[in-house]
Amino acid sequence: MKERIYTIPINEAFDQDSECPLCICESKLEDDSLRYFVGPAMMEPDCRIETNRTGFCADHFNKLYNLQKDRLPLALVIDTHLTEQIKDLGSIYKKHEKGLKNLYEKGALEALTETIKGRSSLAGRAIDEIVNKLKELKNTCAVCDKMNNNMDKLIDNTLYLYRRESEFKKKFLNSKGFCLKHLEALLAKAREVFSPVIQAEFLVNLFTLELKELNRVQDDVNYFTKMFDYRNAGADWKNSRDAVPRSIEKIVGALNLKR
Repeated sequence: MKERIYTIPINEAFDQDSECPLCICESKLEDDSLRYFVGPAMMEPDCRIETNRTGFCADHFNKLYNLQKDRLPLALVIDTHLTEQIKDLGSIYKKHEKGLKNLYEKGALEALTETIKGRSSLAGRAIDEIVNKLKELKNTCAVCDKMNNNMDKLIDNTLYLYRRESEFKKKFLNSKGFCLKHLEALLAKAREVFSPVIQAEFLVNLFTLELKELNRVQDDVNYFTKMFDYRNAGADWKNSRDAVPRSIEKIVGALNLKR
């Protein structure tokens, strides 16, 4: 197989014995993204503009905090992110502050009169605007954005290799299949980049593999449950001891589950 720089991590992942090679790729992309935002790039203006605007989701704040003993880089990113968010939230509040003070100083009776007249509540509008801003902030994450963008390219490259490299196609079809999250990603991208004929061929090959491997995992979980029957005391656990974490990761993707 002709190696290119973008094929190396894909091939390395498919060479490993895993429930989902794409989860291995995603974990690597996530780690690279985490280190990017608290590495030298954090001093680049474009990077800081992005982190100031988006911040990080709860999961990635947790991982960034646990990533390094030296937390100064993360502190610097948080400092300017909070500065921008305080400015934005303060701006929304200041826009409504005078009207809010006037409203509560009128008293309940006059405020009720405004409602009866059909005027929308000033307080309600202010709350809606602030809540929308907070929802937007909760749903943005610089690490997620970078990782998802790179993962989309990696899925695209995986399908390119499947279509163009016979050796990789064999490796793909001899894998243990994929988690359901990456099964969805593969199918969505296949519809985008493959012709209808290739889509059909890919779907037959992929689902023959995936259903076989899902049944294997389900059989392992089922066997695990039966090992708690007193009649099976002392029996061989076979491949079921880690069936629960493997089955969870087969359903939702890679997690840091205790084994």
